[in-house]
Amino acid sequence: MAAAASTSTHVGGAASLESGAFKYLLIFPAVFILLLMGIFPLLYAVVISFQRLSLSDQITDFQGLYNYARLMADGRFWAALLNTAIISIVALPIQLGLGLALASHFLSDRPLKRLFVALLIIPAVISPMVAGSMWRLMFDDRYGPINQIIGWIVGGRVSILWTIKPELAYPAIVICDVWQWTPFMFIILLAALGNVDREQLDAASIDGATRWEAFYHVALPAIWPVMMIALLIRGLDLIRIFDIVWQLTRGGPGNATETISIYAYLRGFHEFDTSYVGAMVVVLVIGLSLLLVAALKRMEIVR
Repeated sequence: MAAAASTSTHVGGAASLESGAFKYLLIFPAVFILLLMGIFPLLYAVVISFQRLSLSDQITDFQGLYNYARLMADGRFWAALLNTAIISIVALPIQLGLGLALASHFLSDRPLKRLFVALLIIPAVISPMVAGSMWRLMFDDRYGPINQIIGWIVGGRVSILWTIKPELAYPAIVICDVWQWTPFMFIILLAALGNVDREQLDAASIDGATRWEAFYHVALPAIWPVMMIALLIRGLDLIRIFDIVWQLTRGGPGNATETISIYAYLRGFHEFDTSYVGAMVVVLVIGLSLLLVAALKRMEIVR
C-alpha cells in the first residue's frame, strides 16, 4: 500500500510539473534571449529618439518630438526612401518574372538539368558584398568585360560609366541585384510548381486548353500563396538593401542612389547622430509594420 501510494504521489507530481509552470520554465531561456535580441534594441531606439545624443550633444533629458520634426523636414531622408522604393519596385518584378520563367523551363526533364540548377543557385549563396565588388569590376570602364562585350557588338570601343553617371547607376544596381537574387525566386517557384497536381493539368489539356492557359488557370492559382510569400521575403530584403549599393556606388554619384540603409549608416556611424537615427528606426519600423500587416491581410494570411 505504501509503495502504491508513493508511486501515485510520484506520478501526480510529474503530471503537475508537466501541466504547471515547469513547461514555461523550460522555454523561458529561449524566449528571454529572443526578446532580448529583438525587442530591446527597438525599445532602446524609442528611448534615445526622445533624447539628443550626438557627437556634440549628450543630452539625456526628454526632448519631445525634436528628432522626429527634424526627420520629417529632412529632404535627404525622403530622397533615400524614394531611391529604396525605386530599386525595389523595378528589381522585384524582374526577379519574379525570370524566376518563374526558369522554374517553368526546368520543371520538365532537360539535359544536364541538375548541373544547370546547381549552377543557377550559386549567385544566391555569394555574399552581397562580394557580389557588389565583383560587378563593380565588371562595370569598370577600362578593364571590365561589360563595356568590352558591348564594344564587340557595336563594332567599336564604348565608354559607359555605369557607376558614375546617375542615369546608369540605377540599372547597374538592379542588374547586380537581379543576378544575385533571381535564383532565390527560381528555387522556391520550382519547388512550388513541382507540387502542382499533374492530373489537373492533364485534365485541362484534354479539355483543349493550351499550355499557357493550363499554366494560367491551373498552375498559377496553385502556387499563388508560395509566390506571394517569396515576393514578401524579397520585398522586405530589398527595403533594407545596403551591401550591393555600397560596393557599387557608395550611394553616389552624390546622393543619387543612396538608400535608407546607407543614409542611416552614414548618420549613425559617420556623423554619430544617434538620437536622429533612433527616430529614423522608429518611423521605419512603424511604417514597415503597417505595410506588412496590410500585405498579409491582402494575402489572407492574417485575418
